[in-house]
Amino acid sequence: MRVPRVAYFPDSFHEVNGVAHTSRNFVAYAGRQGLPFLCVRAGGRAEAFEQRDELRTLELGRSRTSVRMEKDLEFDTLFWRHGRAIRRQLERFRADVIHITGPSELGIFGAYFAWEMGIPLAASWHTNVHEYAARRMGWLTGRMSEQAGATTERGVEAGALWAASRFYRLAKVLFAPNEELCQMLERTTGRPCYLMQRGVDTEWFSPLHRTREAGESTVVLGYVGRLSIEKNVNLLARVQKELAVAGVDGVRFLIVGHGSDETELRRELADAEFAGVLRGAALAQAYANMDVLVFPSHTDTFGNVVLEALASGVPAVVTPDGGPKFIVRDGETGFVTNDDHFAVAVAELVRDRQRLEGMRLKARQYALGCSWDAVFDRVYAGYETALRVRGAELKVGELA
Repeated sequence: MRVPRVAYFPDSFHEVNGVAHTSRNFVAYAGRQGLPFLCVRAGGRAEAFEQRDELRTLELGRSRTSVRMEKDLEFDTLFWRHGRAIRRQLERFRADVIHITGPSELGIFGAYFAWEMGIPLAASWHTNVHEYAARRMGWLTGRMSEQAGATTERGVEAGALWAASRFYRLAKVLFAPNEELCQMLERTTGRPCYLMQRGVDTEWFSPLHRTREAGESTVVLGYVGRLSIEKNVNLLARVQKELAVAGVDGVRFLIVGHGSDETELRRELADAEFAGVLRGAALAQAYANMDVLVFPSHTDTFGNVVLEALASGVPAVVTPDGGPKFIVRDGETGFVTNDDHFAVAVAELVRDRQRLEGMRLKARQYALGCSWDAVFDRVYAGYETALRVRGAELKVGELA
């Protein structure tokens, strides 16, 4: 079977989040492999098309009327004005598969053109939008009784999941970053789902970038990600307080990222270093200078930052919810524990430096077995399912 011609419509590309990180690596993979690939994405304010060999990119500007969803995430209500440009490139490219990453303006366009042009649609699930929606109702549920608030949040989560599932049913094949989500998607959409995990560049993220003095006794607790309610970042302040009560000293926090809860977190973690958003060598160095990654999110579908930390020789403490629990080997490369025991897990590593060093070595060893090429090889295998389904539908149509 020939290699399919893939038109990819990512929700985000230049931003700092898991979808954007995966998308940049997907484009890089297509370029390395010489695959026919068209990436249609948003960026800047102008329209630009580029082609290098088989790799094409169409970058479309968002309007000034875009609605800001987060500090670096927008939804452009006037994105429809790019319809002709998208159609023109799709017709020239002759896509076999259109791949979307969610119900953004890019995803809506991708789904529309797949339907109108008779091209099989693939969709990957990267964000638990239903859980995000429920947690962002805190401004309302916080004013209710505990029972009423919980009931409201469950209702919002169920409604958002129903709506998202109806959208994903438009696809012939689905992808998700962990088995748990794949099972959920197959159950709610009736579509086959394949793993689309995340990889890591183990040369870029490496203990070799550590610049701290070898004999430094302070244990640096790191966090990398958006500083917002769905990431459960308020637990970081609780961990600091519980460590102090337990008499655990000689620790400090290094916070990398930004978000709506940053002001409150700065107030709670007065002695922490807030580095803002870091990229490139500065990010690699920040990871390598951490001793433990404290990642309290319950909603991450995978957890790129957890894998990047492990590659940097940094064990991680994560929750038993979402994707990170599939990355961390409890007791070997970190701990998988609930919110009430986060501080206990961190304290164990602060007090037992020998065990911490052992985990650092095992974390690095685990990450060396992960690669982006293996991730995207599996995605292309999944495309074959979409094309087989399309071929079967065409044959049925011819017989009719």
